[in-house]
Amino acid sequence: MPFALLLLGLAVFAQGTSEFMLSGLVPDIARDLGVSVPAAGALTSAFAAGMVVGAPLVAGLARRWPRRGALLAFLVVFLAVHVVGALTGSFAVLLATRVVGAFANAGFLAVALVAAVDMVPADAKGRATSTLLGGVTLACVAGVPAGAVLGEVWGWRAAFWAVALVSLPALAAVARSVPGGAAQGAPPALRGELRSLRSPRLFVTLLLGALVNGATFCTFTFLAPLVTEVTGLGSSWVPGVLALFGAGAFAGVAAAGRFADRRPVPVLIGGGLALGAGWCALALGAAHPVPALALVFAQGALSFGVGSTLIARALYAAQGAPTLAGGFATAAFNVGAAVGPWAGGAVIGAGLGYRAPLWVSAALVSLAFAVAAVVAGAAVAVRRRESAVGQSRYGTETRVP
Repeated sequence: MPFALLLLGLAVFAQGTSEFMLSGLVPDIARDLGVSVPAAGALTSAFAAGMVVGAPLVAGLARRWPRRGALLAFLVVFLAVHVVGALTGSFAVLLATRVVGAFANAGFLAVALVAAVDMVPADAKGRATSTLLGGVTLACVAGVPAGAVLGEVWGWRAAFWAVALVSLPALAAVARSVPGGAAQGAPPALRGELRSLRSPRLFVTLLLGALVNGATFCTFTFLAPLVTEVTGLGSSWVPGVLALFGAGAFAGVAAAGRFADRRPVPVLIGGGLALGAGWCALALGAAHPVPALALVFAQGALSFGVGSTLIARALYAAQGAPTLAGGFATAAFNVGAAVGPWAGGAVIGAGLGYRAPLWVSAALVSLAFAVAAVVAGAAVAVRRRESAVGQSRYGTETRVP
């Protein structure tokens, strides 16, 4: 993989830390700012909602911008809003910084995804995607647990300061190593790209990605209270459990990167089935520390392995929209990241307990399989009708009068 792609992963690490670190900080933020735990969990949904809106919008605006300049501008905005978030005492202001930060993150990731696939051969999109998303999984392994430790020792604001500091070397790395030009050649017409994005195959892939990512974030956002209130482990265990989920995520993305280009169907079917079963198993065994911890690792691996494979398939399906594909893939997956925490917070707020998000996660994965089965069945029926029509025409044309 090109060295510049690895440096893009460093910036994604800082941004992924920001997106995911609230999983270990939700209880502290709720206490400090005087809001409920589900309300504090909505900060994750707000970030994801900002990415849903921002990714396609900013990707469209940045189509003709020099890539290095666009990436640097997004990083500067991202750094600035974390400084504001660390200083504010208002939940409303903190919520606003999450939305603005999400726009910057969305723009960065949309441009970075397109830049990444341009750095590698046409048949290596899966490897490029998994390398870039390696920054996200490393955020889960190191960044998020470190944020939880900082929150435990110095308060949740320290984690926001840490993200701002980590963004500084990412700025320097992008400025020195990422090519400064726009895409190779003039970008295709915007209308043509939008028309390519209407592909049914792409729509289904993005829908499946949104459902799988929704399942992931539904549970991950409330993993800290699950560990302390259901599993019975102390708050000092939270960083380690988050790191365990992140280690699984890193392993899943690394494994999926080897097969996403050549054998995606076995990854999606086998991994998807295991993912749905795993959420059910974790819901049933959450009160028992040893199996719960093993399942946290496994679910991290399966969630990100299946998710990164779906992103790669979306980029393959959107080859007619080379400058907008990353934005729409980012938006679709963050639909899930917005809906998941909202759904998890809703069932907790309804008094169903901290296991309830796990059952919602299992239901979302099951819904993804149901959608895939319906679409596959419809495709088979269409092929059979086309085959029958073709045979009928062939028979008519060769019939002897």
